[in-house]
Amino acid sequence: MIQYQINAKITPGQFVDILQRSGLAERRPVDDAACIAGMVANGNLTVTAWNGETLLGIARSVTDFYYCCYLSDLAVDRDYQRQGIGRELIARTRAELGQRCSIILLSAPKAVDYYPRIGLERHPQAWVLERKMQII
Repeated sequence: MIQYQINAKITPGQFVDILQRSGLAERRPVDDAACIAGMVANGNLTVTAWNGETLLGIARSVTDFYYCCYLSDLAVDRDYQRQGIGRELIARTRAELGQRCSIILLSAPKAVDYYPRIGLERHPQAWVLERKMQII
């Protein structure tokens, strides 16, 4: 039976493990321990899915709870995908936010078709300044 928790404490190792088991590790700095530790410590809204002591999924966000919520990481163990866990993680994230708060995320290329199926709208005016880029 899957149990969901809000802001459950997870270790950087657990975070890396679920990123690897989900396939999201290819797009995250899993070899940078300091970065991973910072990501775990500074996300201020985390919804997790568990089977006993095993972390099956995570929705890790940074939010002000009033205007916007950046859902930075949505990861579900490949063996548990297509069972509604990702949808439930987003729904529970939404339930923790204020009524006026929007959820914003950047899709991994392999997941771009998933989000419209669960009700998210594509936004054409998003911009990204990657870590290695400078303002010109």
